[in-house]
Amino acid sequence: MRAARLIRMVLLLQTRPSMTGAELARELDVSERTITRDALALSEAGVPVYADRGRAGGYRLVGGYRTRLTGLGRSEAEALFLSGLPGALREMGLQDAASAARLKVSAALLPSLRDAPQNAAQRFHLDAPGWYQEPRTPDLLPAVAEAVWDDHRIRARYRRQDAEVERELEPYGLVLKAGVWYLCARAGTAFRVYRIDRFTGVEPDGEVFERDEEFDLPGFWEERAAQFARSILRAEVVVRLTEEGARRLPYVTDRAAAREALAAAEPPDEQGRVTLTLRVESHEVAYGQLFGLGPHVEMLEPAELRALFAESAERAARLYR
Repeated sequence: MRAARLIRMVLLLQTRPSMTGAELARELDVSERTITRDALALSEAGVPVYADRGRAGGYRLVGGYRTRLTGLGRSEAEALFLSGLPGALREMGLQDAASAARLKVSAALLPSLRDAPQNAAQRFHLDAPGWYQEPRTPDLLPAVAEAVWDDHRIRARYRRQDAEVERELEPYGLVLKAGVWYLCARAGTAFRVYRIDRFTGVEPDGEVFERDEEFDLPGFWEERAAQFARSILRAEVVVRLTEEGARRLPYVTDRAAAREALAAAEPPDEQGRVTLTLRVESHEVAYGQLFGLGPHVEMLEPAELRALFAESAERAARLYR
């Protein structure tokens, strides 16, 4: 366990000019006293860790010291971190770089560990697309991915509703969500999200843009995804649910909206049913989602949707009578 921590400490110091004892302790989940002992152990083992004293002090590696993994190139090293996504690598045109990186890492392993990559591949696999849909790779994805890796500004033509628009974009990152590829890019001064399958043309303009180092792709995507999920819930319905209906509600509609509605629901009646107000995309969508709960849901409002539920229930009753 200590050996793994020492390796992590060296790798952390390789990625930054200097780190304080408190920062290292936080990253490695140990005390600052342990960091002091670990730095001494590394120094005794020949790793040139230097401690700067004083309030602005910290730990750093002297003389550009670096550990190496059999000469990994930049594209190979970047692809290695995506090697658990074989489909995504293939779609972005990075499968050759990832294969070369895996071979070099395998060559650096001890003979007793040479089967580790194969063992992992046979035990874990990520299949990103959702069920009941045929995954399709956007034709322009490799060109967009290349611009993302190289920080190249692009001119992109994009389908928006019935019109086609052209934008100059600084491509910051790619996101694969349920089998659909998205580009997070800066257009002017604002960051926006674009579906790559709606691009009709992509041309690098030869200019390298200066990346905002404070941009956090996972955080940006999480915020925008939450905003999108909230923005499409423009209507409300009032329903009465049995205990089973309440249990199944998060599985047939938006989960966040379902949890919010259940948390704010009225106390159960004498039959154990709860009445709640649920945010939905539209009344038509609510009908398709909630009618599947059958006798475990009663639509109360709006009146026209309640009438539609009643009519559908009567037709089903006549069919099965």
